[in-house]
Amino acid sequence: MKTYWNTNGCISKLQEWQPNCWIQVTCPTDEDRDELEKRFEIPDYFFPDISDTDERARYEYDDGWTLIILRIPYVKEIRSRTPYTTVPLGIIHKRDVTITVCYYETNMMIDFLTYQQKRCEGFVDYVDMTFRLFLSSAVWYLKRLKQINALIEKAKRNLDKGVNNESLIGLSRLQDSLTYFITSIRGNENLLAKLKFKLQVDELDADLIEDVNIEMSQARETTNIYSDILESTMDTYSSIINNNMNTVMRTLTSVSIILMFPTLIASLFGMNLINGMEDNKLGFVLALILSVMVSGASWWILRHKRLI
Repeated sequence: MKTYWNTNGCISKLQEWQPNCWIQVTCPTDEDRDELEKRFEIPDYFFPDISDTDERARYEYDDGWTLIILRIPYVKEIRSRTPYTTVPLGIIHKRDVTITVCYYETNMMIDFLTYQQKRCEGFVDYVDMTFRLFLSSAVWYLKRLKQINALIEKAKRNLDKGVNNESLIGLSRLQDSLTYFITSIRGNENLLAKLKFKLQVDELDADLIEDVNIEMSQARETTNIYSDILESTMDTYSSIINNNMNTVMRTLTSVSIILMFPTLIASLFGMNLINGMEDNKLGFVLALILSVMVSGASWWILRHKRLI
């Protein structure tokens, strides 16, 4: 889907392309891609690179065209193995053509457009727009991290009631999400450092870059903190599970030892040999009493040694 936006003053929607307007492309079809490539003669590898979910944050320059790929947060379906991840957002520019391309519909881009419309100032140029997208991505990383933290706390409360596989798997998936986040944030920071020298940055852009650096650093540090907390939590519950397993195995072993002596006594007196109790009317009672006494003594010894 293509949308044309006038970025001079208040952002407003246009019916067709005009020089220096913003072309927002979301979930592009093959027809959208072919039309843009033919109309503006965009290098044919730009769109495939942006569509690659594993594409790293980077800067590319080819025949006057600039390609900037930024990693932004994205929330998958609740049933997904990794609910929170990152996807590439491409910024394509050449002279009077500025295009943003994302193969996913994200809340960040919806919020970015809404905020800029409320701001009613538009963009000075595509450099200003690029760094504002960086700032928006950093803010949305922090928002998603708060949601992840809430899910971690919820899983911990469930685990406090009883260790279960569902909560542990949920924590593991959140750990995967944090790994994606920290990798993407670091890539964005490295890209931002390069763009300071690649793009024509004025004084206003320098102030904006400083804000982006602050937000990015906060997002990176927050991700590291949550990742460390989650790793520590997983280790703690892993130790609890192992401890519970050791307790169960120790109890079963003790019970086996206690039951072994009555079994031994019954085996000895049950052998087809002369043992002096074949004709004794109290033989069974004596064997039973002896079994109970030996089992009781075994239980007392194990209890005294705190093995039960």
